[in-house]
Amino acid sequence: MSERRTLIQSQMEYLLESTDLEFLSEKYEGKVRDSYRGKRCRYLVTTDRLSSFDVVLGAVPFKGQVLNTLAAHWFAETDHLVQNHLIDCPDPNVMAVRDLDIIPIEVVVRAYIAGSAWRDYEKGNPVSGVSLPAGLREFEKLPECIVTPSTKAEVGTHDEPISEAEILQRGLVSPELWDKVRENALQLFRFASEQVAPRGLLLVDTKYEFGLLSGEVVLADEIHTLDSSRYWEAESYDARLSRGEPPEMLDKEPVRRHLLSQGYFGDGPPPRLSPEFLVDLSEHYLHAFERISGKSISLISGDAGARIANNVREFEEAYSGVGSN
Repeated sequence: MSERRTLIQSQMEYLLESTDLEFLSEKYEGKVRDSYRGKRCRYLVTTDRLSSFDVVLGAVPFKGQVLNTLAAHWFAETDHLVQNHLIDCPDPNVMAVRDLDIIPIEVVVRAYIAGSAWRDYEKGNPVSGVSLPAGLREFEKLPECIVTPSTKAEVGTHDEPISEAEILQRGLVSPELWDKVRENALQLFRFASEQVAPRGLLLVDTKYEFGLLSGEVVLADEIHTLDSSRYWEAESYDARLSRGEPPEMLDKEPVRRHLLSQGYFGDGPPPRLSPEFLVDLSEHYLHAFERISGKSISLISGDAGARIANNVREFEEAYSGVGSN
């Protein structure tokens, strides 16, 4: 057994499934992140919770550290393109961020047809209002990148696809604001695709969220993580597609497929995931982080909850005493 797998197994007793930072206020619990209000910023704590089909399934060792570190990596890499909300990472699981007025739309950019887009296409339905050409195969590259928005759902409910036309008809955003959001999303997607290509990866699709700060569009939430994006192995893609096989995946699509194989489509109680499956999934997340970022990650084991509380408290005390950012 590898040293990494032994470390992962030992972390099973310290899964970060919930947080309780009582010295902060306005706690909001999302599918994966817990949000708190500090005196001068907001804190996003990335837990180890695993979600799929908008349902929380359990927790994966070190998943929160991996996602938070990967998001921070991409925020730094793309800051020259689009302003983002990150101030600092006071803990491997935590981002201190600027408080934004969140735009209530998830902006999904797709370069290939997979996942929910394929399931809609297979039924003969448009994908968020986008009509795709006939004869596409599952996992095939699209003629051009498409934007397929969805509404932001509460925990326990499903995000709903929405067309760009309906966004404007319902007045969710102005045409000028939507043009800016759309432009930013496509620019970020193109940049990330170019960055991961030399590492032998295809960026398949991803989700972005944006907010407003003093009238300016700012990138929010996370960016290009395994929870928000699909990555495939480029080297084997063409051969596997020609054989009708799914690509080699570095995202959490294997979780979705595992659930689908058991007849679970997001309704009702999800099937239990075995401890061995969760350890395998943790190894998958760690390997994927290294491939996507081109970096190694230093894992911090043990009681993450106590560590997070201590680190955030220290940052909050220091940051609340400095000048405006």
